Amino acid sequence: MSVEQNAGRLKSDEKAEWLESLRKHLVAAFHDRNVHSDFEQAFAGIPPELRGAKAPGQPFTLWRLLEHLRLSMRDFLDYCRKPGYIEPPFPEGYWPQEDAPPDDAAWERSLHGFLEDLKALEVLIMNPSTDLFAPIPGGAGRTILRQALACLDHNAYHLGQVIMLRRLLGAWPEASFV
Repeated sequence: MSVEQNAGRLKSDEKAEWLESLRKHLVAAFHDRNVHSDFEQAFAGIPPELRGAKAPGQPFTLWRLLEHLRLSMRDFLDYCRKPGYIEPPFPEGYWPQEDAPPDDAAWERSLHGFLEDLKALEVLIMNPSTDLFAPIPGGAGRTILRQALACLDHNAYHLGQVIMLRRLLGAWPEASFV
């Protein structure tokens, strides 16, 4: 039996509580440092000279990973809130061509852009009128719940790459086990 079918068996007030709990768990998962580092921790205190640096054998830079996370976060959000949304071409719509940000302001805009879009996704998830299980119009059967879970998975994968790259560049705190 699916989660949605189980939720359908609950009384109205139980279902509302269950959905509120699900919404809170989804939003909390984006910031749960008990499982792994979150976005803010992974990108905290990166020296400007390392933002475009490549570690030996690694294809990415911290800038390319940051921009990819920002562009992808916007894609996940727009897919949820724009009926008939058309995804950008891959890979050029999701990855910057440059290894380094043009300046500190671009780095800061990218950090803030990711966080603003994450907050907008969280607001959408927490809104009681958002049906987490309904297919998104024009979304090939995808739901907001599916998009939120895919976004969590995507972010965790790439944040792991950020931390690995920071370790290889000598820019991750030694005492940190995350």
